[in-house]
Amino acid sequence: MENQLAKSTEERTFQYQDSLPSLPVPSLEESLKKYLESVKPFANEEEYKKTEAIVQKFQNGIGEKLQQKLLERAKEKRNWLEDWWLNVAYLDVRIPSQLHVNFGGPASHIEHYWPPKEGTQLERGSISLWHILNYWQLLRKEKLPVHKVGNTPLDMNQFRMLFATCKVPGITRDSLINYFRTESEGHCPSHIAVMCRGRVFVFDVMHEGCLMTPPEILRQLTYIQKKCRREPDGPGVAALTSEERTRWAKAREYLISLNPENLTMLEKIQSSLLVFCLDDGSPRVTPEDYSQVATKVLTGDPTVRWGDKSYNLISFSNGVFGCNCDGSDKVQDIPLPEELVFTVDEKVLNDINQAKAQYFKQASDLQLLVYAFTSFGKKLTKKKKLHPDTFVQLALQLAYYRLHGRPGCCYETAMTRYFFHGRTETVRSCTVEAVRWCQSMQGPSASLFEQQHRMLEAFAKHNKMMKDCSTGKGFDRHLLGLSLIAKEECLPVPELFTDPLFSRSGGGGNFVLSTSLIGYLRVQGVVVPMVHNGYGFFYHIRDDSKTKIPVGNLGGSAGFSSCLSTLLPLLPILIQYCRSKSSAALLWGEAVDCTLFHEGNIQRGNTPRALWSF
Repeated sequence: MENQLAKSTEERTFQYQDSLPSLPVPSLEESLKKYLESVKPFANEEEYKKTEAIVQKFQNGIGEKLQQKLLERAKEKRNWLEDWWLNVAYLDVRIPSQLHVNFGGPASHIEHYWPPKEGTQLERGSISLWHILNYWQLLRKEKLPVHKVGNTPLDMNQFRMLFATCKVPGITRDSLINYFRTESEGHCPSHIAVMCRGRVFVFDVMHEGCLMTPPEILRQLTYIQKKCRREPDGPGVAALTSEERTRWAKAREYLISLNPENLTMLEKIQSSLLVFCLDDGSPRVTPEDYSQVATKVLTGDPTVRWGDKSYNLISFSNGVFGCNCDGSDKVQDIPLPEELVFTVDEKVLNDINQAKAQYFKQASDLQLLVYAFTSFGKKLTKKKKLHPDTFVQLALQLAYYRLHGRPGCCYETAMTRYFFHGRTETVRSCTVEAVRWCQSMQGPSASLFEQQHRMLEAFAKHNKMMKDCSTGKGFDRHLLGLSLIAKEECLPVPELFTDPLFSRSGGGGNFVLSTSLIGYLRVQGVVVPMVHNGYGFFYHIRDDSKTKIPVGNLGGSAGFSSCLSTLLPLLPILIQYCRSKSSAALLWGEAVDCTLFHEGNIQRGNTPRALWSF
């Protein structure tokens, strides 16, 4: 961010939005062909033939009609998927967002200049907030450089959702409100919300047209913390945001009915730039082990996090920071923070207690480890002509296969930001080629030559899939669109989507491995796995020898720790296999652009279960 603050550019952040190409609708024939390939690892011969017949019937029958309807929709909308995806992946979901949909992770500066130290919470918090608010101002002024691949601009729309954005619960569907505006568009909120010991405060970060300085922010935070320490804890209304969505919607309606001022206070939180969370926890963290702080960020005190906000900055008592998403300067005389005191009754307090109970019960079912792999980093994999991300993906496949003795259906995020409001597509990393390679690695019968050959095939297949998905030729979102067209037309659910192989191969959000590369910088994050007894791997890959691979397991599988310990020793073994120039093109993929795959970013480890994504 420091480089972005210093860099000036004549380009405006959002200036290319109108010129980006529309999201294409893939060929029905090609999508169904790719789908059939993706289910092969999970079917015997008889099952595959049955699914093949179902797909053929779909292609020649209702699928063709649904495809025409989808093409008509694409003529009217520059991104035919956008509204559907927002609803299906986020707003229609009824499970609690804070734990199951949001993503979180520790801040990136712990290991090099802000190690844990008691007594630094507020000072560091004021500095961190000041830098983040400068980033907000870059967006307001449209001075954030446009992300590009070569000279081709990428979609920047999701940056609008970082600040002043909030979900609002609904009985059957939530809504998403975005208050952010650029300077040329008009007024934008300029206050933040601060949560401490079950209480909520707000204050404006702009004073007389200028952003507050770190000492001025420190003054506000100090006032809040001292007030909360000498007075009783608040009711913890924020915990309601961790509830099942319909229950939270009903509790919110009741809260508003008690006193109209409660709605005013809710709207102040919703429209705030971000929520700053003063957490009394003191998680242990080292450069090699981020497990405890990552767990606290994702599953910590729900009374000091607003689970619906796009940005919760969490400050622990030992000066350690995390995010949960969905000395000599003069201090001016600025207004003190305003406390938002909700009117509550016994029912609201019972709702809060129930929300906290269910939250901690579900959080106890999650195991989370964040270790640093220190043997090597991206430099060595690239030197060996191995794409770093494909390298990790195949290692994950082998680790799962060795642990469970079977292939694991796997979701990996691809970005579609070449297109207007493009977000994500699914790469199904568990391919026939990957399974063949895993099988060759299982015993002494396969020669080193055969293992290497199988690995090269798996690399080439994965690289091609990533390229196809990033350029609008994936099939998972296409199939989703076809199923939603059928629903809108009040047609019966096509057999393709009720076939057992559809869900067994990961369809409908049933991937046992949920994975994403979150970049090549220090940014970290983790999301709860998609399914019970599943795994979530959200990793960043550094140039040096500190690759972070956070691993989350939901459901307390006994194999959780061994899955991780199986993975890490495999990496240095794998890297020895690629030596010849003839192997390089196949491993890397001559037509594949590494930057296209995963541009270094503040993105979410782009999974469809995050509150906001790129």
